[in-house]
Amino acid sequence: MARLRIRHETRYDYARPVSLGPQRLMLRPRDGHAIRILSAELTLSPGGETRWLYDALGNCVCLFAPAGETSALSIVSEIGIERFPAPLAPIAVADPQTALPVAYSQADRACLAPFMAPVAADEDHALSDWLRARLGAPDEPALDFLRRLNRTIYEEIGYAERFEEGTLDPGETLRRGRGACRDVAWLMTEALRRLGYAARFVSGYLHSAGPTAVRGAGATHAWTQVFLPDLGWLEFDPTNDLAESPDLIPVAATRTPEEAAPVSGEVRGDPAGSRMTVAVEVRAEGEPQDLVEKTG
Repeated sequence: MARLRIRHETRYDYARPVSLGPQRLMLRPRDGHAIRILSAELTLSPGGETRWLYDALGNCVCLFAPAGETSALSIVSEIGIERFPAPLAPIAVADPQTALPVAYSQADRACLAPFMAPVAADEDHALSDWLRARLGAPDEPALDFLRRLNRTIYEEIGYAERFEEGTLDPGETLRRGRGACRDVAWLMTEALRRLGYAARFVSGYLHSAGPTAVRGAGATHAWTQVFLPDLGWLEFDPTNDLAESPDLIPVAATRTPEEAAPVSGEVRGDPAGSRMTVAVEVRAEGEPQDLVEKTG
């Protein structure tokens, strides 16, 4: 068990005063047997009404309605958690026996169907061709295949921070040969869906001993969850070749990257010249403070 402190600050500075419509905040980790929330504080400026809810996928969402006009929006989330590691151990799995096809029960398929259907277009077959060339033997166990695909993406796709909004289509990530964590996670998610796996896009936080110890530290992070019979949802981070790592702290699990945005909302006015700064810190008890700011 590890105790971690998470501080996530998002600030928007506007060149001239604007009014803000409803803001949708997804900043609170999912509480459960692997993560226990010890404390949670959300500081918002300007003030306004807040309402908490669970979305259709069980993600914790805060709806925030800022009051009046403002030249800045500040959102600071400070959370303390206990993280209970669950390393991926060699467990005897009755089904599936092989990587393809995945054999889900009828009851599971009814729930998993939205996560099995690909979303991104692949008109030039770049993703399909890339994936076909990396399939293994037909009797390769599913866990072995998932670990291998995770490592393959880690080795073949370089890591590059991107401050632009949005996520690249998998084909574009392959053509560039590099991408941010969200691009790489979306590549793996969509690749697995084309093979019949149920896969989700996950956003959250990554604990690291330092801002450069792993790829993507010092910011929000993204990875993939895959559902296997008898094992449930398993986490794979192709940005760092991690599988079921205790350093991954999920906040939102969704069908698409757009649905997992930590902060989204409406600006009423002219946002030209606005500036966004994000600072994220994830540290264990006893680790020195090492807050990293990223500006976009």
